[in-house]
This record gives sequence, structure tokens and C-alpha cells, in this order.
Amino acid sequence: MATRKQSTRRSKKESPDATELLALELQEIHSAESQLARVLPRLIKAANSEELGKMLEQRLTQGERIIAEVEASLEELDMTPGRKKNVAAEGLVNDAREHVQEIERGPALDTVLIGALQKTEHYCIAAWGTTRALAEAVGHKSAVKSMERALKEGKTVDEQFTQLAEQEVTPALLAQASDDDGRGEPPPGSRSGSGASERRAN
Repeated sequence: MATRKQSTRRSKKESPDATELLALELQEIHSAESQLARVLPRLIKAANSEELGKMLEQRLTQGERIIAEVEASLEELDMTPGRKKNVAAEGLVNDAREHVQEIERGPALDTVLIGALQKTEHYCIAAWGTTRALAEAVGHKSAVKSMERALKEGKTVDEQFTQLAEQEVTPALLAQASDDDGRGEPPPGSRSGSGASERRAN
């Protein structure tokens, strides 16, 4: 019986207030940005496009500022970032890391890196928006200001990724595919035709 009671206490659900939810969201953002900051230097080295590399460096700088501002906001709430890992961000970051391991450096890798970073940025935009709304509700002005700036910059970064893909990376990927098709031996059909002609001649 004692074991069951103990288990019941562990599984009891809680109902945090708005300030506690704000702290939780800030901790989630801190974990997400920290994970992204650890993988971005590797992605910068892997990028084939110089412009993509510059954009990733810019995102790294923005993330470092967000981490510092989130830590300051948590301190105002008498909270710390904590050690709980943001599993949603972990999946997105691991996806980008695996692309680097599996795909050769070039336009193809740039293409999937842009996709992976945009997915991550969209997640961050949603998190920043939620956190801004909670900060407004409880009157946490510094968090509101920080999240508004993160949202503005995040949307700009997302648009820049799209423009880079459309104007540079995707055309480079298509050109590479065209070049690859133009190399090597003649198509199999032409070889078969030649062999058939030789058989008829014999």
C-alpha cells in the first residue's frame, strides 16, 4: 500500500501559475539556444556557400545574446536555467548534425542545412512568441523586450534563408545535377543499340 501511495504522489499533476510558466518557457529557450550554439560552429565549417556561413555566424551571435538575456530574466524571477534538456530542440539540432555526417559538402548539404535551420528557427519563433505573451501577462518588461527583438530577428533570418535558397543554393544544386548527368559513359540505351547492330552484322 505504501508503494502505491508513493507512486500516486509522484504522478500527481501540478497547475503552475503564469509566472512559473514564464520561467519554464525561458528555461526551454535557454536549453534550445545552448544546444544550437554548440552545433553551429560545426555547421559553419560544413557550409559550402560563403553567404550561408555568414548567416550561421550571425545566428550564433544572436543566440549568444538571447542566452544572456534569458539568464538575466530568470534571475529576476529568482530562477536558474536548470539542467532539463529541451527535447524538441534536441531533435531538430541532431537532424542538422546528422546531415553533416551523411552528406558531402556542397550544394546538397547547403540545401538540407537551410531546411534544418529553418525548421529550428520556426520552432524558436513559436517559443519566443509564447514567452513574450506570458511576459506581457505578468508584466516582465525585460523579457517582453528580449522576446520581441528575438522574434523580429528570427523572422528576418527565416526570410534570408529562403532568399539564399532560391537565389543561390537551389540553382547551384540543379547546375551540379546537370553537370553530373553530362559526364560518364553513353546512356545504356545507346550501348544496347550498338550491340544489337553488331549482332545483326555478324
